[in-house]
Parts: sequence; C-alpha cells; structure tokens
Amino acid sequence: MHEEITLSREVDAIQIPSGDRINLPSGTQVFITQRLGGTFTVATPSGLARISSQDADALGVDLEEEKEKQAEQDRLKDAPLEDQVWAQLKGVFDPEIPVDIVNLGLVYDCRIEDQDGKQTVGIKMTLTAPGCGMGPVIAADAQAKVMSIDGIDDASVELVWDPPWNQDMISEEGKMKLGMI
Repeated sequence: MHEEITLSREVDAIQIPSGDRINLPSGTQVFITQRLGGTFTVATPSGLARISSQDADALGVDLEEEKEKQAEQDRLKDAPLEDQVWAQLKGVFDPEIPVDIVNLGLVYDCRIEDQDGKQTVGIKMTLTAPGCGMGPVIAADAQAKVMSIDGIDDASVELVWDPPWNQDMISEEGKMKLGMI
C-alpha cells in the first residue's frame, strides 16, 4: 500500500466523499490508501476515489486475498442465517475509515423475517455524518453483501439518523483498530 500505481486501463470509480461517479483514465497515477470489503480507496490527483474489486487488475492487484475471504464465507454457509448476515455486514466499510460498519456502530437494527415463505432482511443503519455522499453507496454495499447469502430472498437498508451516531458507539475492536484504546 501507499506505493504509486499507474492504472493500466480506464476504470469507473466513485468520488469520495461526494459519491459521484467518475472515470479514471488509463495512465492515471494513484495510491491505494485502503483495501477493505472488496473495494479499494485510492488517492488520485483530484482526490479520493473508490474502485471496485472487479477493476483490481487495472491496479495490478492479485485478488488471492479476496478468494481466501470467500473461502471463509463458504465455511459460514452452515451457520444460522443471522450469523451469516452479521458476517457479511462486517465486510462493509466506509471508504475513509478502516473499520467495518458493524464495529463502527453504524448498524442499529438487523432483522430477518419470514414473509410468505421468503427470508427478508431489514437493516437500519446510520452514517458517521448526515451529509456523507457515500451513504447510498455504503447502504448498497450492505444490501448486496446480504443478498449474496444463500437463503436470503430480499434485503433492504434504511438510513436513519436517530439516535445520532457518536464515537461511543464504536466497538472495542473498532476502537483498537483506530488506535483509540
């Protein structure tokens, strides 16, 4: 990490913190600042951007680590659905903070319900700041990760603002990762 990389091809990215879609041309110089949750946060000449793992090849990154994480998730397939859902949510990251949304204390509620024979998941979560342009992107990541679980038929993520998030909501594990304890 933190070594200069030249993009080998054009990639679509998401500008941080606005959440706007941008295009990074081939030959753009970037630095990977964070690699978590299957995405890459990169510093570009025009600011931070998030690149999907499907474009890892443009960064020259080997996705072997992602394969290992998938193998871990495959081992969870026999676990109760609730455990699988929480494990997936722990794979969702704010691109500016190297702690998952569960340990940041952003997930306020997660319910699995049987609705007409279908397993649905309803998630209520917040953000560290109400004006964060990445909110819809983070919520979509959470929904997609939960929908990847066999046996889940539908998932929804609602962004809520009450109670307001504060640093006291960060788990002990999260505080350790952030150097707060």
